[in-house]
Parts: sequence; C-alpha cells; structure tokens
Amino acid sequence: MVLVVHILACLLGTGSWVAINGMWVELPLIVPRVPEGWYLPSYLTVLIQFANVGPLFVTLMHHFRPGRLSEPGTIYTIISLGALACVLLAFFWQETSVVGGTARSTALLVLLFFLSLVDCTSSVTFLPFMLRFRARYLTTYFVGEGLSGLVPGLVALAQGVGVARCVNGSLAGNASGPGLQVEYQPARFSVRLFFLFLGGMMGLCLAAFVLLNHLPAARQERAKERFRAQARVEAGSGLQAVVEERPMISPTESRRLSGYFGTGTYSWPQVAYIFLVLAWVNALTNAVLPAVQSYSCLPYGNSAYHLSATLAAMANPLACFIGMFLPNRWASWGLLPLGLLAAAGSGFGCYIMAMAVLSPCPPLLHSYAGVTLIVLCWVLFVGSLSYVKLMIGMILRDEGHSALVWCGAVVQLGSMLGALTMFPLVSVYSLFRSGDACTTRCPS
Repeated sequence: MVLVVHILACLLGTGSWVAINGMWVELPLIVPRVPEGWYLPSYLTVLIQFANVGPLFVTLMHHFRPGRLSEPGTIYTIISLGALACVLLAFFWQETSVVGGTARSTALLVLLFFLSLVDCTSSVTFLPFMLRFRARYLTTYFVGEGLSGLVPGLVALAQGVGVARCVNGSLAGNASGPGLQVEYQPARFSVRLFFLFLGGMMGLCLAAFVLLNHLPAARQERAKERFRAQARVEAGSGLQAVVEERPMISPTESRRLSGYFGTGTYSWPQVAYIFLVLAWVNALTNAVLPAVQSYSCLPYGNSAYHLSATLAAMANPLACFIGMFLPNRWASWGLLPLGLLAAAGSGFGCYIMAMAVLSPCPPLLHSYAGVTLIVLCWVLFVGSLSYVKLMIGMILRDEGHSALVWCGAVVQLGSMLGALTMFPLVSVYSLFRSGDACTTRCPS
C-alpha cells in the first residue's frame, strides 16, 4: 500500500459532498441576508432532488449505452464545475433580481443547483472509478466521504456559525422585553471566505483525481489490481469458480445474474436485500434525521446541538477508518451482520426522532442525562450506519463496475425518498415545534 495513494483517494472522497455539506452548515449566516429567509433550506432540498437528473442520466447511459460515457471525462467535468460554482458563489451569492414582482436570489439558487448536480452525480461516478484500485483504497475513499461533512463543519465552528448565548432581553435592548433571549455571536470571517475555502477543497479534489490518473505510484496500484483480477479469472473456470464459492446458487442462475449484475455470487433476493438496506440507511442518514436534528437537540441547549453535530460528523470517517483495520470476519457470516447493524442504527434513530416529535419538551430536559443521551444516540446512529454503508460498498465492489454504479444510484434514490417524505412534514404541515434552552418553558 502506498500512503500517497491513500491520501489522494481520501481527498477525492472529501470532494464528493463537501460543497453541499458546506452550504448546510453556512445557512445560519446566509439566511438573514437573502430575500428567501428561512425558506432557503426548503429550496435547497428541492434543488438537490432536481439535481438527481445527473445520476439518473449517468445510470441510464451506463445501462443502455455502455462505454459511450467516458468516466474520467465525466469526473473531470463535474469537479471543475463544482470548483467554478463555489468561486462564483463567493462573489455573487447576495445578488438578487426581481422575478414575478418579488426579489429573488437568482444567482445563489442557480449556483446551488449546479453544486447539487455535481455532488449527486459524484455518487455514480467516483465509486465506479475507485474499482480500478485495490479494495483498501475504497475504504479510504469512504473515510474521505465522511470528512466531506466534518471538514466544513469544523471550519464553520471556527467561523462561529450558530454560536449563541442566553442574555437578559432587557439588558440587550430586545424589543421582546425582559427574560432570557438567544443572542448569536458575529462570525469571525465572512461568507465569501468560506465559499472560497469550499472552492479550494474542490480544487484539491481535482488535483487528487489528476494524480490518481497520472502519478506513477497510483498507476502501479491500478496495475496491481488488474493483475489480481486477471489472476482470479485464470485461477478458476469462469462462472464455475463462483458457483463453487456459493454452492446454493445453481450454475444457470449464476450465469443469468452475472450477465446483468455483478458476478452472480448473490441471488436476486439477496441483491434486493442489499439495495433495500442501502436505500434505507441513506434515507435516514442523508435526509430523514438531518431534517429534525435541530428539533431533537436544541431543547437541551446549544451546546448539545453543536456537540451532536460535530461528534456525529466525526463518527462517520472514524467508522470507515476503523473498517480499514478490522478483519472482515462478518463476511463469512453472510448478510446477517448487515441487517443487525442497520437495525441497531435505526433504533438509535428512533430515539432521536422521538425526541424531535416531543420537542420543545422532551424527557430529561435541563439535565446532563438528557444531553448525554441525545449526543450519544447521534454519534452511535451515524457511526453504525456509516459502517453499514462501508460494508455494502465493499460487498458491491467485489461485484464489479455495474454494481458500484447501481450502488451510487440507490444511494441517491434513498436520499431523495427520505427528503420527499420529510419536506412536507417539516416545511408544509409544520409537525415539529422548535425549542431552545433560553426561552422554552415546559410544565414540570
């Protein structure tokens, strides 16, 4: 293993979702200065769903016109587009124009759509590209993908986004009168600098991809993987070797499966099970629970909210990093550990959802036990389901290029279904009520 190739794979993974993750953490500074106000997060959710036209196009082209779409060319295009959009956002995010008699942040919304298109399409292009390298580099890629949420979150934390304190309303000159009020601290550096930082991260991602294609050390690792793949084919007798590994699958079924999906190692019910778990896990981690994070945490205080957000973001790359060193003993047990770990993570998610539903007066309010439980559940929720995604990625990697393309497509499908489910519940019907430790009063 070459350390520099691991670093490049990690940087490529970091660039996959760093732009949109950065937008989410910067919203508290952007929202007060745009005409859309707090409707902007809802618009961003809708734009991300429209941007799924990118992975849909790539998946259909791969299925109906295999080989017509250049994978490296597509990746070069989307990374360059993402870097350009971040730089343009730095200078034009506050520009408005009148649409239908109302001021709109047209430049911001258009550029956000392109950023969403870039990040959504990365799901069906970056993963298949990593198939060219040894299996361990795919784990490193997932570490980088986890860092795509952690890095902008830490930068936003250093910027001072969302940092608040409770002050006496009358002393602060608040029109609401006396009593404790939430006062947000000014940012340490501007939104423009933050967007330029995101552009720099996309630039690093582009440089990493160039080096993965042309650096001699990286090309050597790709050659090793091709040699191993050829040796595996020559060591067996085609599909018969696969059948010997999984005797419960008949040669006829194995041949039929390998002609359409993967190597035929898994039966169709098993394939459906893997993708169902993948869609469910991504719906929870990318859409359902993030939509209610503030409702589940803010009643316990701003420190609980920031701790849960930061530590949960750290749990993602940490789970993938641990996966680099743990032996894959679960693989010999079949797909059972996959379901058990997904069920455990879903259980932690149920507790988080229950606290969001009970907001602004959840149990154990104003106690260290309540803060500890909500933060711990967020960390275990993200960590366990991140490891599930890693397990599925490693399983599908062994099934070949087509399996990884469908992996990215199902990731986006699960995220889209989760977002479309939560959007009306949160933004239209307002089923969740917000609360904070300064102003919320609950019956004892």
